[in-house]
Amino acid sequence: MRDTGGHRGGPAGYSAGILGFSDSAFTLLRDLIAQHSGVFFGDERRDQLADKLSDLVASLGMTSFLDYYYLLRYDAEREQHWTALMDRLAVPETYFWRQPDQIRAFAQIVAPEHFAAHPGRPLRVWSAACCSGEEPISLAIALDQEGLLDRMPIEIVASDASPALVERARRGIYGERSFRSLPRELWARYFHSHGERWRADPRIHERIRWTIANLVDSSAVRTLAAVDVIFCRNVFIYFSDETVTRVTQSFAEGLAEDGRLFLGASESLTRLETAFELTELGSAFVYVKATTARESRESGGMRDGRADAYSIR
Repeated sequence: MRDTGGHRGGPAGYSAGILGFSDSAFTLLRDLIAQHSGVFFGDERRDQLADKLSDLVASLGMTSFLDYYYLLRYDAEREQHWTALMDRLAVPETYFWRQPDQIRAFAQIVAPEHFAAHPGRPLRVWSAACCSGEEPISLAIALDQEGLLDRMPIEIVASDASPALVERARRGIYGERSFRSLPRELWARYFHSHGERWRADPRIHERIRWTIANLVDSSAVRTLAAVDVIFCRNVFIYFSDETVTRVTQSFAEGLAEDGRLFLGASESLTRLETAFELTELGSAFVYVKATTARESRESGGMRDGRADAYSIR
């Protein structure tokens, strides 16, 4: 038995160090979780996985992670256990107006270009790892600031693999930490006090369709990825390279030929074999399909978009 230094917790009072976590049990459970969720725990994250799951495993009356592996693999009610596990693995740390250069480029360059190139066709946007909803709400606010949300056909879908986080997003109620990067003018305009918290303006919040989706489910991803813009930020940092390559292939199969893929600042596809190429858009970076980038270069180069200074209207 390996002492992981985990905290005590759970109804049975177990810690990660008390629960049995042999090398073989870790490998089996880690690989099963990666296969089902995409989240990969390398050897250096073994203690982190034990800490995340020890209370959950103990609450089920189990004394080893191997028993938990067999539960997830074979139990008749394994789907509900996977739901609880996805909620436990979720990383709920996000906030409004994260990476604002990307948000500005999306609202001030991508959206106007789309409507100019495809008159009458809706702009379809997918927030593929929406967490508790701050990202898609930020996108809707940015589009509203540009006068597009009510004037042009726009469809925004937001999903997450954690049912608990999607439920929080559907409620649209946020604490102060979520607003640490949002300009005060936008906070005052688009949110209303709700006790000691704030509720998103229904006019903005109701424009978003919320759903549960697992990014390793290729059939679900291809359906949701049939859009013009995908935001999938700060999730690939938890995936193995193999999973990232597989997920981005599903993205490419659904995304419009002139579509854009926005990733987090610490994420990169340039070292992997994918269908995407990195390009600059205003003061932000975005991925486009490699075939589209090549055709653009051959026809005179991709437009070097320059977003104007963002103004509060």
